[in-house]
Amino acid sequence: MSRDTARKVLEIEAKAILDLLPRVDASFDRAVEALFGCPGRVVVTGMGKSGLIAQKVSATFASTGTPSLYLHPVEAVHGDLGRIVKGDVVLAVSYSGDTAEILGLVAAVKRLGSPLLSLTGNPRSALAAASDVHLDVSIREEACPLGLAPTASTTAALAMGDALAMALIERRGFTVEDFAVLHPGGRLGKKLLRVEDVMHTGEEVPRVRLETRMKDVLFEMTRKRLGVTTVVDDGGRLRGILSDGDLRRQMERHGPGVLDRTAEECMTPQPVLVGRRELATAALDLMEARKITALVVTDADGRVDGIVHLHDLWKTEMI
Repeated sequence: MSRDTARKVLEIEAKAILDLLPRVDASFDRAVEALFGCPGRVVVTGMGKSGLIAQKVSATFASTGTPSLYLHPVEAVHGDLGRIVKGDVVLAVSYSGDTAEILGLVAAVKRLGSPLLSLTGNPRSALAAASDVHLDVSIREEACPLGLAPTASTTAALAMGDALAMALIERRGFTVEDFAVLHPGGRLGKKLLRVEDVMHTGEEVPRVRLETRMKDVLFEMTRKRLGVTTVVDDGGRLRGILSDGDLRRQMERHGPGVLDRTAEECMTPQPVLVGRRELATAALDLMEARKITALVVTDADGRVDGIVHLHDLWKTEMI
């Protein structure tokens, strides 16, 4: 019985979202343009369950490049109207479109000259009529067996809010790099770390000269504990790299005499590089594709800037 109820709820809510597709029309385009052209913030408001949806929509806007805040309609008429300033756009969420607390804001919003957008389930409601742009999020039925609890209606409003936010991402040309700036914390933030955030720099970077003997190369690799060392010229520019694997291959080829050879004779020239502003996940993909454990970072002049090691990426827990 419970499973049947659950399936019925999901069917009704899925249908409510699919019914929105024909309503993504010219009004939707006008809403996107109003939001895109907003020189201030998008102030999202709603009461009750619609207020919770409004908070989520506002949070999605803010996290995807559209400055936004949530305004509680009751608090607004008790002093918080000052949160709305000239240049803001107001987006009101109300399924009935006749919520008294929301309608109480309309006059103030109009007085400020802020464009008013709305999501309602009643295109003939007072809020819809007062709006500069209205988006219809009406549903056929709620998923609640009693037909009372907001379920499909809040799902439809949330989906339309997400549609607006995602359309704005494309309209703004919002990138993964922009997203990373706004999400520095948590597991998502770890996935958006850049190479410069995890690479070894300064004295942590193993360096030897072209003429350095392999016995001293081995000492530098052991001391810095990265399993590799960069090989640089007199100007500090990268000329090659030596890894544990290179050393083993040289030992197989030359025996103990390899320790008297130079770094230049044993190094791998033109090693794989990565930019310091690349996402760390891209560096990881490159290491896995090339079956290597470290990548060198250089500056514009080819000087060694750092090294990012596979173990450093593992420790971030982004995998």
